Amino acid sequence: MPPRPHVFVAASTALLAAAVIPATVLPALAVPAETPHAPAAHTPTFPDPASLAPVSPAPASPAPASPERHGAPGPAAGPPAGKESFRRDGFPEDGPVTAAGLLSRAGGCDQISNGRYRTRDSTPATIPVCDARGAVFWKADMDIDCDGQATAHCNPSADPYYQDTTAYTQADGRALNPEELPYIVVPLSSSIWNFRSSGIRGGSVAAVIHRDKVEYAVVGDTGPPGIIGEASYATARALDIVPDPAGGGVPSGVTYIVFKDSEISRLDDQETITRRGDELAKQFLRNN
Repeated sequence: MPPRPHVFVAASTALLAAAVIPATVLPALAVPAETPHAPAAHTPTFPDPASLAPVSPAPASPAPASPERHGAPGPAAGPPAGKESFRRDGFPEDGPVTAAGLLSRAGGCDQISNGRYRTRDSTPATIPVCDARGAVFWKADMDIDCDGQATAHCNPSADPYYQDTTAYTQADGRALNPEELPYIVVPLSSSIWNFRSSGIRGGSVAAVIHRDKVEYAVVGDTGPPGIIGEASYATARALDIVPDPAGGGVPSGVTYIVFKDSEISRLDDQETITRRGDELAKQFLRNN
């Protein structure tokens, strides 16, 4: 496209006007260097800058909201679907507590046990019990406890170590139902650690974490004094751990957070377990 003489005339005139005319007038005098698709019909003329009276700037108006382009929706308010909103301290503003939030508070270990536990008789003692504000915790494996009421998956045929009793019972005095009730096992009190001295009792509420899942449970049974890392069939199933008492479980990667002085009166009240667990977990995040 050949150059257009009027462009240079316009530019010279605009430069002269910039020295005299207030800035608010200049945009009106600007001439595009090139008009798409159609040439200008004539060379524009401009008034003598000296004859122009100063123009008061127009009052500022509120910036309009950014329009949506091509029908695309604007940004949604709040976090994306399926995501939690967290404050800077990691505490969720709404919704349930996440595994990542709890694990961030159970990183180090202020050891409260006098020694360490084994995960089974054949392994070395490497698991300490750690103290925290309002809770104790440990990181171990998960063996499957099927003790309690006999069920389709928890019975002498399915579990060679099956016992029809649990250290603590449900409201009607019967043993706990391992297939339906999420519960964990704590080691019998010993010189290593006396769980009662830490405010832990039968019915204390716990958060059990594996990968990205959290399951709230109660202390429902006791195990050998030197072994740690065991939970009921129902707890394992909720965490996507194979719940088979004979060959299931996982060798590591499970965190047990047991809240101090948190026992509930009815160990089989799963609604209360879940509600109290969520309350106590949020308090754990606030305090640690």
